[in-house]
Amino acid sequence: MQYTGLSEVTKHEPPTYECVGTRDGIASYHSVRSYIRKIKKNGTDAEIQIFDGLTHGFGLGEWTVAEGWINEAVRFLGKASKII
Repeated sequence: MQYTGLSEVTKHEPPTYECVGTRDGIASYHSVRSYIRKIKKNGTDAEIQIFDGLTHGFGLGEWTVAEGWINEAVRFLGKASKII
């Protein structure tokens, strides 16, 4: 996704995990949430985590409300790839 919120969604999207903060000035959580909804509507597995108060670039989220997001991403991708 190009952060514009205008990305086309096709039936060929890969399983997608996104996490975003509500104060992200680059990738609006509203746009990211809309993107994930479109992917799911096309029948592709997708998840989003929205973290209240975080800006863009929160890294691993240590000592923030996003701490542990990487574990959720690994879980999702493992499930999507049928590895985990």
